[in-house]
Order: sequence, then C-alpha cells, then structure tokens
Amino acid sequence: MTQTPNQGAVNAPSATPSDRIRVDLQLIADMVEPGTRVLDIGCGDGELLGYLKRTKNVDGRGLELSNEGVRNCVAQGLPVMQGDADRDLLDYPNGAFDYAILSQTLQATNRPREVLGELLRIGRKAIVSFPNFGHWRARFDLMFHGRMPQNPNLPIMWYETPNIHFCTVRDFVALCKDMDLVIERSMVLNESGSKVSLGSHSALANFFGNQALFMLSKKG
Repeated sequence: MTQTPNQGAVNAPSATPSDRIRVDLQLIADMVEPGTRVLDIGCGDGELLGYLKRTKNVDGRGLELSNEGVRNCVAQGLPVMQGDADRDLLDYPNGAFDYAILSQTLQATNRPREVLGELLRIGRKAIVSFPNFGHWRARFDLMFHGRMPQNPNLPIMWYETPNIHFCTVRDFVALCKDMDLVIERSMVLNESGSKVSLGSHSALANFFGNQALFMLSKKG
C-alpha cells in the first residue's frame, strides 16, 4: 500500500444523526485522522469500520474471526477478511497501515503481548481498548460473592466467555512500559461509557474505569 498524500488536506464529510455509534467506538474514531489507512481487527459487524469510511474517508480494511461478522460486513460493502489476530496479522507487511485498531479483543487473544507487537509492526499507531478487570464492581463480585464478574460490559458467564487473559489498566500500562511503547493518549470510561477525568496511570482510574482506551506508538 502507498502512503496517502497530504492527509491533512482530506475533507471528511460531517457525521449525520444516523451515524451515531457506540460511545467507546466514537472515542476511537475521534483518534483517527481523515484519509488514513486503517485496519480494524476483530471488527465485528463493521460498526466502527463503516463509520470511519463514511465520515472520515479512510482506506479501511477489517479482520474478523466470526462467520456472521464477516457476512454482515460484506453485506454492507466493507472489505473484511475472515482471520484470527493471533495468526493472521503475520501476513501483513510492515507499516501497511496508519492505524491498527483492536477494540475489546486483546483479552480474548492467546498471545496478547505478541499481538500488541504485531499491531505496531503493521501500523504506525495502535488503538487498543479492553474491559478493565480492576474495576470496583469486578473486585466486589470476587471479594463478597466469590464469583467471576458479570455485568453489561462483561455479560457472558465465565464458562462461555472468549476472554482468556484478564487485564487491568495498571497491567496494560506495565506491559507498555516493558515493551518500551509510547502511550500517546489514554482514557478510562465508566459503566455508562462516559470518560472519567482520571489519568490512566492512577490507582483511581484502575478502580473506577470500566473500560480503557489507549493510543500507542513505538519510540523513535
């Protein structure tokens, strides 16, 4: 793929009321510059990818594991391939995209550290979001009920959930430090999806944040 020339000159159409998407996806979309190259990994039914193509004129591609998700995306005319983040990111060349997006999927991968490294090999920047298992309600469920957390953000019972690597905000920040990655932007969201005015490095963010979003890049 070739670099989009003069990306700052691309005029993206403004969003209409019909272009409303899930709050956390909107916050991810706000991080993406118009006219850029985007790979949405674990793109589901294409809600974010379709929004970015409609409103920001991105050169967008998707990778989705489920047959149903791929069918829904293709029915919308979205260029999505069936694939697994743990295996199929290796097929993409270095620097193929400006943004590699992994939304609510990292905790369901077999090799989160390796997947994170692949995101920043194929993308100039990585945008990652995940449920925070350090949230107070998860702690409460474990401490007082002795049960794995189940809530609107984690609706599936433990024996059916695809989540296999439970991660907190502080765990993720420590992983980024260990991998020598730059955290360019970060935020935590409460249970209603609204931003919490706390730095992602703080203990309070780890306690009150229901979800976390990070934009990452490599040093240098």
